[in-house]
Amino acid sequence: MPLSKGEEMTEQACGPIRRNAESRYAIRDDFLKIFNEDLNGLYQLSFLLTGDHQKGERCFVAGIEDCAKENRVFREWARAWAKRVIVEKAIRELNPRRHSNSSAPPTVFSRNQQSSGPIGYFALENVLWLPDFERFVFVLCVLEHYRERECALLLGCSASEVRDARTRAIQELAKSYPSSSNPYEDRERSGWAEALKA
Repeated sequence: MPLSKGEEMTEQACGPIRRNAESRYAIRDDFLKIFNEDLNGLYQLSFLLTGDHQKGERCFVAGIEDCAKENRVFREWARAWAKRVIVEKAIRELNPRRHSNSSAPPTVFSRNQQSSGPIGYFALENVLWLPDFERFVFVLCVLEHYRERECALLLGCSASEVRDARTRAIQELAKSYPSSSNPYEDRERSGWAEALKA
């Protein structure tokens, strides 16, 4: 089957493209497709973990490069693998530890800036103000749905430290909620915070 012009250009730039459609493993093109489809989400993950655009960009680019090396990953797991690579790059970049307060305030947002989102949702900008360890735990456990044990293994700590850090992060984010005059909205917010603790 002849190659299309785009495929010819890709082969010239990146080398031969594997054509085995029955391959069980993800190839470079699969990962590049994932990064193209979920560019914003993967970069946001990198930025929220690092709390800094430059560090986030470094982790994101390193994640693309690592995935392009064609690791032996099942196709069905390729998207999760891409996220996992970014998480591991961010951990290596910042080395978050339980008792470090190395989180510098972000230069993009002011502490009192209100979210443009609906009332009842925390502003993602407020996540950037959390200390590194609590921010990593919150992003991994709450936003990315990692289990406490898995998060503990990644961060090199105990599951109870992860649980405590998640609680501290949620409490800190709860303080950033604007007070509402509507008791229904307050009840909704507190229910959200309680659900995250569980």
